Amino acid sequence: MVLRVVLADDNYLVRQGLSALLTEADGIDVVATAEDPSSLMRAVGDHTPDAVLTDIRMPPTHTNEGIVAAKRIRAEHADIGVVVLSQYVEEDYAFALLADGASGMGYLLKERVSDFEELVHALSEVARGGSVLDPMVVEALLARRGGGDAPLLGLTEREREVLHEMATGRNNAAIAKKLFMSDRAVEKHIGSLFHKLGLAEEQQVSRRVMAVLAYLEASGPRR
Repeated sequence: MVLRVVLADDNYLVRQGLSALLTEADGIDVVATAEDPSSLMRAVGDHTPDAVLTDIRMPPTHTNEGIVAAKRIRAEHADIGVVVLSQYVEEDYAFALLADGASGMGYLLKERVSDFEELVHALSEVARGGSVLDPMVVEALLARRGGGDAPLLGLTEREREVLHEMATGRNNAAIAKKLFMSDRAVEKHIGSLFHKLGLAEEQQVSRRVMAVLAYLEASGPRR
């Protein structure tokens, strides 16, 4: 199956570079590129892609245009997944992006673009309705929620690693392979971290990510 992608970034060199990078991947077809929210929405309407990859900061204000576009795309085209790229960890934008639901949404730092496999995985995950969060975003959100007693402080280093892998959409088998662990060990760590975070254990990867997001959003965006 070929994953049809629309790419949006106001920087010409970045846009062309990402397009060339994705085009090299087997199973990825960049059907259109856009330089601003208006051209992005036109491209989505014209091509109906499987997934959209967009920068957060675009004209005219270079603030949250990508977030606004992502939410509009999901509202008007429920079958299209969206991955938003950010230069920095911006918790308020992450909360804004996920406020109406995490299904089909992804939030990655731009530094992940260098990990080609990770980027393709994220696009594929949101296209099928899953959710993907950058591990650094997860950590920042959890830390901000808890202040001095951040929930992450109660997790072991291994549990943190497992949580980070979960947030990127990996299932238990993939986590075990990535972290060189047994499937049973992964299950044990997941059960433990969910207990510490006050979450019910879920078997579906997307539901697990959404449960983490629900936990984060329950307290609202605060510092």
